[in-house]
Amino acid sequence: MDIYKIHNIAELIKDNSYVGRGIVIGKTADGKKAATAYFIMGRSANSRNRIFTQRDGAVFTEPFDASKVEDPSLIIYAAIREYENKLIVTNGDQTDTIYEGLDSGIGFAAALTQREFEPDAPNLTPRISGMLTFDEGDFTYDMSILKSADAAGTACNRYTFSYAPLAGLGHFIHTYVCDGNPIPTFQGEPERVAIPDSIDELTDSLWDALDAENKISLYVRYIDLATGEVENRMINKNN
Repeated sequence: MDIYKIHNIAELIKDNSYVGRGIVIGKTADGKKAATAYFIMGRSANSRNRIFTQRDGAVFTEPFDASKVEDPSLIIYAAIREYENKLIVTNGDQTDTIYEGLDSGIGFAAALTQREFEPDAPNLTPRISGMLTFDEGDFTYDMSILKSADAAGTACNRYTFSYAPLAGLGHFIHTYVCDGNPIPTFQGEPERVAIPDSIDELTDSLWDALDAENKISLYVRYIDLATGEVENRMINKNN
């Protein structure tokens, strides 16, 4: 087994009907840009009734048809926010928890001790989070998953991963292994994936590989490490 293998992300998710929500963070192959991507999937009508929107550098999940929203508590949130030299990306309202934690002087992992997995028994969906920290023309990044310790939701296990970026390498974490009832949660360390130089290549490969019935939205951002220039791509199935 090659523990240093770098996977094609499309190969990891194709033919898998439900990987849930996913975060990718890494550095492009030419070493010039930081990259992050976030996607959402859904099985219920309530989950599928969503789009991504972007305002002032932040990305939000919002209802596609507000009249059809059944329960907004776990599906409407800020997915991406900027704080000073940091970029936060998560699958829930813990984006705000991290932001507020940074503002009060505590770090990424410490802020997340205030949160746990989602209260959506029997799935007990993990909360996944990432943060890029930019400094002196480069960056580092952290990823986190908050998971139930057992099937009953008795306690929360918290895992944090910290990375020094390598050109062409990214890490991919998602909420579920595959579809099921209950849905099996993500296992192990974030997966090692290739980050191409082209934002469109990553966007297209991700979107095309996600299950056509269950995918909802995808957002990808590339940040030039020398200039700070930002490129964004956003795809909504509902439009």
